[in-house]
Amino acid sequence: MKILLVQPAKPAQALGGEDFSVFEPLALEYLAGGVAGDHDVRILDMRLDPDLDTVLADYQPEVVGITAYTVHVNTVNKLFRKIKAINPEIITMVGGHHATVSPADFYTPFIDVIISGEGVFPFREVVRRLEKGRALTDIPGAMSLDHGSLLIRQDDNGFDLDVLPFPRRDLTQAYRQSYFSEWMRPLASLRTSKGCHFKCQFCALWKLTGGRYLTRKPECIVEELGAIQEEYVFFADDESLLDAPRMAALADLIRRAGIKKRFFLYGRSDTITHHPELLKQWKEIGLERVFVGLEFMRDADLKLIRKGSTVANNERAVQILKDLDLDIWPMFMVRPEFEPRDFAALRQYCLGLDLDFIGFSVLTPLPGTDLYQEFKDRLITTNYDYFDFFHTLLPTTLPLKDFYRELTTLFKRSRSLRNQIKLMRKYRLRELPSLFRAYGQLMGRLKTLAQDYTV
Repeated sequence: MKILLVQPAKPAQALGGEDFSVFEPLALEYLAGGVAGDHDVRILDMRLDPDLDTVLADYQPEVVGITAYTVHVNTVNKLFRKIKAINPEIITMVGGHHATVSPADFYTPFIDVIISGEGVFPFREVVRRLEKGRALTDIPGAMSLDHGSLLIRQDDNGFDLDVLPFPRRDLTQAYRQSYFSEWMRPLASLRTSKGCHFKCQFCALWKLTGGRYLTRKPECIVEELGAIQEEYVFFADDESLLDAPRMAALADLIRRAGIKKRFFLYGRSDTITHHPELLKQWKEIGLERVFVGLEFMRDADLKLIRKGSTVANNERAVQILKDLDLDIWPMFMVRPEFEPRDFAALRQYCLGLDLDFIGFSVLTPLPGTDLYQEFKDRLITTNYDYFDFFHTLLPTTLPLKDFYRELTTLFKRSRSLRNQIKLMRKYRLRELPSLFRAYGQLMGRLKTLAQDYTV
């Protein structure tokens, strides 16, 4: 069969996303790995190539599968409507994070199959049955919906990640030079684990595995890593460092295999604080950058979101990473209740951390999270285009215009000029004009977000 897998672009109204990073569509490459040996499969990354019409006309797929996060829901539903209008015979399938946490948002006559959970094997089974003309309704976990679509639910609680095929990175060859995160380009992505032990209120990822931390064997990771061509590698985990002995064993295997890469991964501040020797070991084999969700500058706020860490851990982790000369990608959250004094205090706190890069997001109750269940009746918008971590979904204490003016100032003044220059030096000279342009567009758009709520 001819199968087209599509990575959608963010909606025009959404902020962030591919403006500053474009990670390879690993989920689609995994899906392709499950069927590409027996079928003709293509991947279209619409973040880099938006011309779906030409691909549909030239390739004429029999099956189209699209993945979606929450911010993509409206976009993806529109794409499926278009696909069915062009050719009603195409079998349409959706999967990904939002289909897992809130599949009902895809209950439309334009989508034939919704896969909730790890999609590789149910997707392969659907394709196999379509090819043989067999019924889909007796696939394990399948349920027929009133409007004629099929929902397939998969329980990921005890899923063995090592039974998955390797991702088919050859199918994104045309795009690979364009995958990046800030100055790290081209950037490959690799998954080593899934899930998390912690139960943060704003996160749904721990729920997908029932609070379990699923891991791949270090030997399997090294085998896959050895075939990756890119110099930069991002570990696309929910949290990479939770199992310290496993990560130490993986680092040792990478060293012994002679693999030379420049790594970027997630790490909780308390894990870093408890295992500084692990970060030193990884630094020695190529770790360059660590994403750390610091979230808030006050313990009361961290407790409110059930982060399970402390400000002391955050500050100690930052110092450990600095001492190792590792790049730090810290993220803070802004609560809708923030007043000018809160923004000012956070700005001063960030300046005191003396960091080259700092990211900010607005506390966002995403579907599937406990935060969403608590606040869903207070949402000021249910337009998924705004579920981008910049648009507030909850009422703000300040007038919206003032809130976004404060947030814009926070972005601009939370780092010293010296830190900003240090960050710019990480980029190639030819990349700086596009960086300045993207940053200027972000700041300009951020100041006007309040206008979106009056449309």
